[in-house]
This record gives sequence, C-alpha cells and structure tokens, in this order.
Amino acid sequence: MRQVIGSGTPQDKAPWREAVARILSRHGNERGELIPILQNVQAELDYLHREALEEVARALRLSMHDVYGVATFYAQFRFSPPGRHKVRACLGTACHVRGGDDVMAALERRLGIRHGETTKDGEFSLERVACMGCCALAPVMVVGDEVSGRCTPSKVDEILARYGGGD
Repeated sequence: MRQVIGSGTPQDKAPWREAVARILSRHGNERGELIPILQNVQAELDYLHREALEEVARALRLSMHDVYGVATFYAQFRFSPPGRHKVRACLGTACHVRGGDDVMAALERRLGIRHGETTKDGEFSLERVACMGCCALAPVMVVGDEVSGRCTPSKVDEILARYGGGD
C-alpha cells in the first residue's frame, strides 16, 4: 500500500527551497518535465514532501491534485523520509526462483515493516526491487551499498545485525 503524502519537511527550509528552484530552472518550468523534476527533487531531498510538491505545482501551473496524481502513480517516489539504512530485496526472476520472496518476508518480519515503509526509529527503510543486476548471486539483498548474495531468511538477522538493527 502506498503511503499518504507526509506533511513533514526537512528542518531547515531554505536549502530545500533553493534545491527545488534550481531543479525547476534546469527544466525550464516545463509541464512535460514533471516526472524528471520529481525524480530530481527526490534525489536531492531523499523524498517528496508536501511543500516541495506544492512548489513544483505552483511553478508548473498545475494543481496539487495533478502533481500528486502523477507522483503516486509511480512506485519510485517516496513521501516520507527514508531510514538511515536503505534495505532493498531483489525479487527479479533469478532471485524469485531462488527464494527472494522468503528473504523479503524475513526482512518484513525482522524489521516490522513492509515495502515502502520506514521503521519507527528511522533506522531502516525497506524496498523491493525488480532486479539488482547480480543474478549470479541470487537471491540478493542490499543494505546501503553493501550487496549480500545467496541470502537466506536465516542470513537476514546476521546481515541486519551489522547495522545494529532489526531487534
């Protein structure tokens, strides 16, 4: 289930406004650039918060409803801050046939969250991805930039323990 857009914003508002203005000017405030603008805003801010979306809507002369509709259509967009450690589980074909679904289920149990969610303490976010490009190591999970191959549900605890989490 997609998360409802959050109202929280980064603590210091000036930098996010400057970042959004820079991104909009790079794209020429063109409506046809909405998706690349949203991608750039998320890359810069880590997620799409309400105020940033309102600024994009205003600059492109679109309704917030239109901008939000586009953003929520695509699974790539986040509406709440990601955790300090981003955990991704591959569920591509090779990972799927080698137990990727079991690894994902173990991650959900251990972290107490589902795909697209962040733990209450803000330490971990969980995402499922279509392919990590490491098919020979299937099933694969990634924490931050660390790839762990040939994962099993029992290895999930060991991997997360390196990051102090999942208890």
